[in-house]
Amino acid sequence: MKSAICLMAVVMVAAGCWAQEHPSVNALPNSVYVGADGKFESAPDTAVIQFNISVQDDTAQVAYQHASKEVEQVREVLRANGIEPKAANIGFLSVQPMYDWKNPRQKVVGYRVTTNVSLKLKEFSKIGPITQQLSEANVSESQTLNYTLENIDEAKNKAVEDAYRRARGSADALARAGGRVVGELSYASVDTFENQRIPVPRMARAMAATASAAPAPTEEFTPQNVTVTAHVNALFNLK
Repeated sequence: MKSAICLMAVVMVAAGCWAQEHPSVNALPNSVYVGADGKFESAPDTAVIQFNISVQDDTAQVAYQHASKEVEQVREVLRANGIEPKAANIGFLSVQPMYDWKNPRQKVVGYRVTTNVSLKLKEFSKIGPITQQLSEANVSESQTLNYTLENIDEAKNKAVEDAYRRARGSADALARAGGRVVGELSYASVDTFENQRIPVPRMARAMAATASAAPAPTEEFTPQNVTVTAHVNALFNLK
C-alpha cells in the first residue's frame, strides 16, 4: 500500500515592479499548493479628460467671477461638440487667500479660485477637438488624458479566471508527475492589479498659441490597451 504523499509546489511569475506578499499555507498531506499569474487585455472603451481651472485676483469675489466666466467657456466648448455640460464632473472648488510670504505679517495679496473638471467620452473622435478648443479658449492650466474600461470589474474577473486556469494546469502537471490526480479546490487567494498609466499633464495655456497649427496630439494614434493582471494561490486536494 502506497504511503501518503505530500506534494508542495509554488509557481510564481514575478512581474517587474510588483511587490506582493502571498499568504503562507502550511503543508498538508495529500495536497498541492500552486500559484500563477493571469491577465486580461482589452482595447479601452472610455477616455477620461481631466483639466483644472485656476484664477487669481485681488478679491475673492472678483476671482470667483473670473472663474465663473472661464467655466462658462468650458460649457460652450462642450456644447459645440454635442456634449451636455452635466456629462462632466467637478471634483472640487476651492477659494484660497494668497499671502506675501516675504512680509513678516504675511499680508494677503489676492485670492485664488481653483476647480477641476473630469469628462468621460465614448466617442474618441471628440478628444482632439475638445482638448484643442480648451487650449484655444485658454481656460485651463493643464489637461490630462487617460484611457480605461468602464466595466473594470468584469476585466478583473477574466484575469482571475486566466490565473486560475494556469494554476490548475500547473497542479495537474505536478500531480501527474507524482502519479496522483488533482481533486477539489480546498483554498484560494486572489490579488488583482490594473496597469496604472500616469497621465502627463499638457500645459494647455502654453500650447494655446500653436494648437491650431498642427493636428491634435492624439490624432491617428491607437489608444493603448488596458491590461488587468491577477495572481491566484490555490490549494488542491489530491486523489
